[in-house]
Amino acid sequence: MLRAFLHLLPVLAVSAVPLAAQQTTNDPFPDPIPQDEPVVVDVRDFATVPDHARGVARMMVLFDEPATERLFVNDMWGPIYSVSYDGSEVRLYVDIDREVGVEASGRERGFQSFAFHPEFGVEGADGYGKFYTWSDVRDNQPTADFRPEGGDNTHHTVLHEWTAHDATAERYDGDPPRELARFEQPFGNHNAGLIAFRADVSDGDPDYGLLYIGSADGGSGGDPLGLAQDLTQGFGKILRIDPLGSNSANGQYGIPASNPFVGDPNALDEIYAYGMRNPQRFGWDPANGNLFMADIGQNIVEWVSLVPAGGNMGWADWEGSYRFISRSEVSLADPRGDPEVHYPVVEYSRNDPLMADRVAVTGIHVFRSDHIPQLRDRVLFGDFVSGEILHFDADVLPEGGNQGIRRVLLRHEGQIRTFLELIQEKNLDQGRDPASRTDLRFGTGPDHRFFLLNKHDGTIREMVPGG
Repeated sequence: MLRAFLHLLPVLAVSAVPLAAQQTTNDPFPDPIPQDEPVVVDVRDFATVPDHARGVARMMVLFDEPATERLFVNDMWGPIYSVSYDGSEVRLYVDIDREVGVEASGRERGFQSFAFHPEFGVEGADGYGKFYTWSDVRDNQPTADFRPEGGDNTHHTVLHEWTAHDATAERYDGDPPRELARFEQPFGNHNAGLIAFRADVSDGDPDYGLLYIGSADGGSGGDPLGLAQDLTQGFGKILRIDPLGSNSANGQYGIPASNPFVGDPNALDEIYAYGMRNPQRFGWDPANGNLFMADIGQNIVEWVSLVPAGGNMGWADWEGSYRFISRSEVSLADPRGDPEVHYPVVEYSRNDPLMADRVAVTGIHVFRSDHIPQLRDRVLFGDFVSGEILHFDADVLPEGGNQGIRRVLLRHEGQIRTFLELIQEKNLDQGRDPASRTDLRFGTGPDHRFFLLNKHDGTIREMVPGG
C-alpha cells in the first residue's frame, strides 16, 4: 500500500502545480468561455443553394450587390449564384471551374472567395461589370508571381478579374477572366482566405476601390518556411491592391501609394499587414474603420485581432498572446511581451469545453445598426467547425483572453438551438446523415441584413429582429 502511494507522488506533484507556475501548456486559459446569459437571436431559413454534382454546396461568401439588387453567394466547387432579396430565386450566375479549373480536393482547397467591385453596377465607371475571384487551381505549371523558397508546389492560388458586358444580366456574359496574380502553394492546406472591398467607404475615400487579400502562411504546420514574418514574401499577410491599376511588378494591378511598405527595398509593396497564420476572415467597423481579423491558430489558440496598417500580428513567433513553441505547446513566460506585436483582442483555447473536437475561428461582422438590437455595438465572430457564434464589445475592446467573449444562440420556430443542431435537424429532413461540423461563414445583405452559411445542408439562414 505504501509503495503504491509513493508511486503516485510524482503525478500528484505535477497536477498540483498552478498554471502560472508551469513553463509551457496546451491550454493557457484557466477559465473557459463564459456561457451564462447568452444572447438569443431569431433565425429563419432564407434560401436553398442546390447541390453540386460533387456534393452539398460548400458556401463561403455572401454579400449584396446593391446596384443590381441581388445577393451573390459562391460554392467552393466553383459556382457563383445570384439570390433574390426575398430568397425565392437562386440562379447560377457563373461557374468559374469551367474557365480556371478549380482545385477543390480535400476540405480546405477550392473556390475560396470573391468580391464585386463597388462600381460593378455603375454604368460608365471604370469598375463597371467587374468582379474578382480568389481560387485554388489545378494548373500549377505557369510561373507564379509569388513563390516561396521550398515546399512542393502542390497547386496554385490565383486572383482573377471578370468583366460582365451587362452588369444586370441574369448570367455572366463577359469574356474569359484576366489573371492578376498567382501564388505557388508550398503545401496543400490553409492557403487562401477572404478578398474584400471596404463597404463602409464611398467614392473619394482613399480606400475606395482597393482590394484586400487574405493570404495564409503557405500551409503545413508551424510555418516551416518562415513566410509570415518574411516581408519579401506574400504569404502570411493581408495584401492591399488597386485591381484597376497597373504599377505592380507584373503590370496586372496597381499598388496604392498609401500602402505601409511602399518604397521599402526589403518588403513587398503589396503588404498591408503581416505575421498571420491563416487570416481567413476580416471585416471593418463602419463606425470608426477598425479592421478586425479572425486568424486560425495552430493547435492551441484561436484569436481575433485589430489590424493596423503595417502591423505585425506575431505569427509564427506567437500563437495568440503566447510564445509559439510547437504544435503541442506554447510558453507561459512573458505573455504579450513584445511591444512591436499587435496581440489579439480576444482569443480562446482549442480545448475550450464550449467547442467540440477541432476548432477554427471565423467571422467578422461589426453590428452598428438596430436591425438586431441585442447585437448592436458588438463584434460578431464564430468558430466554423463547432458552429458556435460569439461576440465581444466593439467600443471597449478586450485586451486578450476569453473572458470578454459571450455566446449567441439561435431561436428557430420557437426552439432555441445551436447552429450545428439546426443543420443536423435539416439533414434529417433531407435524408442525410447529421453533420458533425458546420463550416460556419457569415454573409451580409441590404439594410443591415445578416446571414449564416454552411457547407452541409445547402441552406442560407437569416438572423431576423426579435429575441
